[in-house]
Amino acid sequence: MAAPDATREAAPDAAANELLTIDLARESVRELNQRLHDGEASRVRVVNPGGKHAIVAGLDAAYEVAIDGHVGYYCAGMNKRATVRIRGNCGVGVAENMMSGNVIVEGSASQSAGATAHGGLLAIHGDASARCGISLKGADIVVRGSVGHMSGFMAQRGTLVVCGDAGDALGDSLYEARIYVRGEVAGLGADCVEKELREEHRTQVAQLLAQAGLNDLDPDAFRRYGSARRLYNFHIDNLGSY
Repeated sequence: MAAPDATREAAPDAAANELLTIDLARESVRELNQRLHDGEASRVRVVNPGGKHAIVAGLDAAYEVAIDGHVGYYCAGMNKRATVRIRGNCGVGVAENMMSGNVIVEGSASQSAGATAHGGLLAIHGDASARCGISLKGADIVVRGSVGHMSGFMAQRGTLVVCGDAGDALGDSLYEARIYVRGEVAGLGADCVEKELREEHRTQVAQLLAQAGLNDLDPDAFRRYGSARRLYNFHIDNLGSY
């Protein structure tokens, strides 16, 4: 494995008090991402995003990034350590495969928000479409609004907190991730069942709501869902669920 680039790691600290504004009406997304990867500044404001795709993808430093407007697919994908705030709506796969850090969406998100995310926090202040948290691998996702069908599909680790309603097939083929829903659930997916909400779960919900800036909601109003663990090993009686 190659040695870490010391210059790249040190650069954000050296520029900690600078605010770099990048206008995507004048520069390309490739140029924006390269300037961030080069450590040009640690505090960045992106204007005129215009729904472009892969904005600030692959960050690997403690950046603070604010995006003023709507973004396209895979914004903040593969995020590591950075805090990214999107002041608008976002397309498919926001924070996809995130490793750490925080991604805050002040609007709503399209499909597959937080897909395969391993760590960090994704907070969505609006609604999320279908397959929110699909194949989740350890991150925490908090949605102030509702989520679409098949959210939490094959989620392995991590937490999905839904403050509104959930669509059909919630938690289908769920592993060890936890799902909390405050509103109505249209239907549960294969091997997903409602479970008791104990004190440890109330504490977890309260902490995640606080981290997402949603302190006005009562953790006691949520219900918990998890895996029934019937599909971990093949059994002929469960053939129709595989």
